[in-house]
Amino acid sequence: MKAWFKQAGAGLRVLLVFTVLLGVIYPLGVWAVSRIPGLEANAEGSVVTVDGKAVGSSLIGIDPVAADPAHDPYFHNRPSAEASDPLGPGDPSTSGGSNKGGFNEDLVKTIQERKAAIAQREGVSPDAVPADAVTASASGLDPDISVAYADLQAPRVARVTGLPEAQVRELVQEHTSGTGIGVPGVNVLELNLAIAAARAH
Repeated sequence: MKAWFKQAGAGLRVLLVFTVLLGVIYPLGVWAVSRIPGLEANAEGSVVTVDGKAVGSSLIGIDPVAADPAHDPYFHNRPSAEASDPLGPGDPSTSGGSNKGGFNEDLVKTIQERKAAIAQREGVSPDAVPADAVTASASGLDPDISVAYADLQAPRVARVTGLPEAQVRELVQEHTSGTGIGVPGVNVLELNLAIAAARAH
């Protein structure tokens, strides 16, 4: 019985030490490191703000919905495998790929539907639609598109917003980096915010 109490006491001491160490000290240490200048934005989710109001995250792509699809002023993200509509926005609270192989009949059909819808929206041949425009990313929330997909959308955005196409293409270049799905990539949220700011001026 004495040995049992001795072992129980040792176990309790270990439990208390690790509770304090891993339940209090470690989280506080991580929090303190996240307050270091230059890391705070990343630690808080890379939130993008406009006039002090959070409008999204530069790490999460949420496809914008045009109130009037015939006069769509937005650049669009890659499609989401979670969306019920082939081009519709997915639910950002759930993410994931379709896990369907390249020869899956449902996936091939969905890709063809997306290609036809995008070609109609942009007024181009289906052959002109780039691959990332019709294929979902592994997370379904990819914030970046290829420069080719941005270039495809530029004439429509210029026409609907009334901005010169050269200015729209210049904004695409300004928001192009090497961190996208390929090299380079265009962050859709930041680009749409830049387009809105240009329209306001």
